[in-house]
Amino acid sequence: MQIDGQESSNIEDRRGDGGFGGGRFGGGMGGFGGGLGGGMGGIPIPLGGGLFRGGFGLIAFLVIAFVLGGDPSGFLGSILGGGDDSRPAPSRTARPGPGADAETQFVARVLKSTEEVWTAEFKRIGRQYREPRLVLFRDATQTSCGLGQAAMGPFYCPPDQRVYLDLAFFDELASRFHSPGQFPQAYVIAHEVGHHVQNLLGISERVQQLRGSMSKRDANALSVRTELQADCFAGVWAYHANKTRGGTVTLNDGDIDQGLAAATAIGDDRLQRQAQGRVVPDSFTHGTSAQRVRWFRTGLDSGDGNRCDTFKAQTL
Repeated sequence: MQIDGQESSNIEDRRGDGGFGGGRFGGGMGGFGGGLGGGMGGIPIPLGGGLFRGGFGLIAFLVIAFVLGGDPSGFLGSILGGGDDSRPAPSRTARPGPGADAETQFVARVLKSTEEVWTAEFKRIGRQYREPRLVLFRDATQTSCGLGQAAMGPFYCPPDQRVYLDLAFFDELASRFHSPGQFPQAYVIAHEVGHHVQNLLGISERVQQLRGSMSKRDANALSVRTELQADCFAGVWAYHANKTRGGTVTLNDGDIDQGLAAATAIGDDRLQRQAQGRVVPDSFTHGTSAQRVRWFRTGLDSGDGNRCDTFKAQTL
């Protein structure tokens, strides 16, 4: 993978702040909710084109409302009305440049690429994309969702519209998950930005509300659909970011294979089998390896956000 172009200025570097404890990749499984408030979405770790033409997520929300209960008018108002545009004041910004380390520059370029892609995709449906901030930290950091720890893996916090990343996770991606290379790293970032897209469109808030009135089993099932949609959105980004379509990312077959291998490596069934020797489908929160690959591939092959409606899919 080769990525050219500019670097995003929406990088917040907290690595010099010192951690709050919690160790590095040492306990529990990160995931939707992940121990934090606010409906956090993230990449789990085993420790132990266009967008929905005419209204993104419209069919999805109607299905959720009628099947699981709820007032469809609330969903429509959230989608069409645009939601709350408020966001926290920025903290410290690190504008990567010649003096920045290679990993920071890479992250900033991937983030910039997601900004370009999603700005264009939102414009297609008459919406304005608000760029998220990406926080680099070590070990642990405070978020609007609670204390975020590296042990949870990369994650997104909807209330503060920030992606949180401890760069040591990239080492884990290569060593523990056997997914080396830059494209799996970019896939992780794009997945978290996919949660930001869901947040801007009102999906995250409504899913979180529904989960609060469900059994744990049903809430987990809804979380799976949410995470698979973020995987699909990551594929949509990769499709449009590809230089052959005017983007800034050069991808070859080897890069695609690495990305699919990463999606396979972080499937719930694979992680549970590695961690506890057995698989418990009712506890899945992100989807199986096959499901994650299928939905990432759906976005990657089509570049069409309309194809990412996991909420109405009869078969995941």
